Amino acid sequence: MTQPLQWTGVGRTERGYIRASNQDALALLNDCGVWIVADGMGGHPAGGLAAQTAVAVASLRAQQRAAWLLDHPNATAEFVADLVTSANQRIHELILEKPSLEGMGTTFVALAISPAPQQVAHIAHLGDSRAYLYRAGKLMQLTRDHTLVQKFVQRGLIDAATALTHPERHILTKGLGMGVAMKPELTSTPVTPEDLIMLCSDGLTKMLDDASIASVLSVAAGDPHQACHDLTEQALSRGGEDNVTVIVVACHHNS
Repeated sequence: MTQPLQWTGVGRTERGYIRASNQDALALLNDCGVWIVADGMGGHPAGGLAAQTAVAVASLRAQQRAAWLLDHPNATAEFVADLVTSANQRIHELILEKPSLEGMGTTFVALAISPAPQQVAHIAHLGDSRAYLYRAGKLMQLTRDHTLVQKFVQRGLIDAATALTHPERHILTKGLGMGVAMKPELTSTPVTPEDLIMLCSDGLTKMLDDASIASVLSVAAGDPHQACHDLTEQALSRGGEDNVTVIVVACHHNS
């Protein structure tokens, strides 16, 4: 008899060597099949509070609705989108309660994998924290950055190479806290037991390009613990210019 598949995430967050504090946050809800990374907006009031609040609210919401999701496996996209909107609502409530927090916000990327039989990764995100799929030696970015520079690229105003060093490359066009009605972008992709899925803040992708990330994942040979550790250490060894947060999710057979 075929055993059910279970996905487990391994995560790590570090302040890095330049920032005075760590404004990233993460959640590893392995029992619920949910994983989250948030990156508080640098230069804005209470970015760390925004990230921590978003992750706490979304985590509680995921735990409250986990049983519902098991009964409604085809509604996983709706489930993960609800995590984002719930977190965004709470951030705006905090701003109303304390006007000095006006302008606080955070990126947010959440992953939920639909229950069997069809294994599909559902991602909801706002901002430039990313999700990647690593399969058969190839790395594919699943999310699209919500940044000013990405808009420039889409409109053909600059090329992708210029975007990497553009002085405005980290100005966000979407994020939690940037609008009460802010809706996440949703992405869904079928996954196989051999895949790795990675969530990260831009503290990783500032330091490592996609080829470097793919190389680290290749060496890790499917081990999420090693992959998470090595990616973080690589980002730090190359300067650690920002907070860095990584989650690597892998599959194993339940015994």
